[in-house]
Amino acid sequence: MTMNRQWLLHERPVGMIGPEHFQYVETDIPEPGDGEVLIRNIMFSFDPTQRGWTMDRESYLPPVQIGEPMRAGCVAQVVKSNHPDFSAGQLVQATNGWQDYAVVDPAHPPSSLRPMPEGAPPEMMLSVLGVTGLTAYFGLLDLGDPQPGETVLVSGAAGATGSVAGQIAKIKGCRVVGIAGGPEKCAWLTEEAGFDHAIDYKQGNLDQQIAEACPEKWNVFFDNVGGDTLEAALNHLNMRSRVVMCGGIANYNATTPQPGPTNIMNLVIMRSRMEGFIVLDYLPRAGEAIKDLLGWIGEGKLKYQVDMQEGFENIPTTLQRLFTGKNLGKQLLKVADPE
Repeated sequence: MTMNRQWLLHERPVGMIGPEHFQYVETDIPEPGDGEVLIRNIMFSFDPTQRGWTMDRESYLPPVQIGEPMRAGCVAQVVKSNHPDFSAGQLVQATNGWQDYAVVDPAHPPSSLRPMPEGAPPEMMLSVLGVTGLTAYFGLLDLGDPQPGETVLVSGAAGATGSVAGQIAKIKGCRVVGIAGGPEKCAWLTEEAGFDHAIDYKQGNLDQQIAEACPEKWNVFFDNVGGDTLEAALNHLNMRSRVVMCGGIANYNATTPQPGPTNIMNLVIMRSRMEGFIVLDYLPRAGEAIKDLLGWIGEGKLKYQVDMQEGFENIPTTLQRLFTGKNLGKQLLKVADPE
């Protein structure tokens, strides 16, 4: 290629994020300076947190600025290296932008590079062994602390993170109930992922469905959705239950601030706790998670889905799939094959 294609943040979304919020441009391929590496992106990850990065507000990472390439996790190949730890042709994981080429300083996060494990497929490193898998692992085990025989409820259960969290709970000897949207996703949870029960929230009356699926209530709730789903779940917690606040996709595209659950005092009555976390805090421990996750995959105890789209021109519409429920499993997009 002789140019660098980019998708820039054109305006900050109000309501549903879509292609109209991004601008396609073509620029020169950059040159790396001292200590820098030129990479070519080959596959992008799409995550609900990207919606938050488009907002002009303080968060765990700075917001993407208007006119900047939209930030994303990716697998890339080193094209040219002026850094002793990386060489041309090497596959790496990175966080940069929606563009073909990027110059990265490996010493400065969040754009730091991580070598790909030998033989690991890119789609696995961006899904079950990537940020989503690590999020499920540390969120469930460190915050949820599931014990054998307990009931674990998971919202967004057919998604990349929720599906892994639920399967880890099964591995730990728990009864697992997942909440998802539509019969296809619910069937995958029970027939492939081994969940004990799946609730289709699109069938309505979520409060009653949770009561029927969790007759002895629940001990751990791994929540990716928030909103009305969180409120319904809080009606069915056991004494000393744990709510793991992983995400709140129900509110990410809201045009006005959404009210919180009206039954939050149930946490007090049942001596329970609700705690949020950011997976970046656990990256120094990534090795232990990857070891366990790989072991469970090899034993056939952990399955994962990848929804692979293709084509640089389809990047903005692929992000929107996350918020319209079109994706089945981890949403990825391939833009090139490694050379």
